[in-house]
Amino acid sequence: QVQLVESGGGVVQAGGSLRLSCAASGSIPSFNIMSWYRQAPGKQRELVASGASGGHTNYAESVKGRFTISRDNAKNSVYLQMNSLKPEDTAVYVCNLQNRFGVENWGQGTQVTVSS
Repeated sequence: QVQLVESGGGVVQAGGSLRLSCAASGSIPSFNIMSWYRQAPGKQRELVASGASGGHTNYAESVKGRFTISRDNAKNSVYLQMNSLKPEDTAVYVCNLQNRFGVENWGQGTQVTVSS
């Protein structure tokens, strides 16, 4: 069992920055992929960024150059630095941890609101 707890959401003006954090606890597999997803009202959940324990990262086209995912494997944590935020980035951001077999764990999510 893996527990994920997100923090760092809030309200920010367009052009501003926020940093999200996700701390994992429990039985964490040595190889894993930690990701950030987001879901806006009326829209499907989408992958924002992912970071594997080996270092590989992946980003949605809409956030490339603005968001940066990073990990602290010693702390079992993943972070999402979000710069140049836009109103369309408004969503609930959810942390995800996936093991090598595709088994996923989800956090509760944290709200990010970008005002214009």
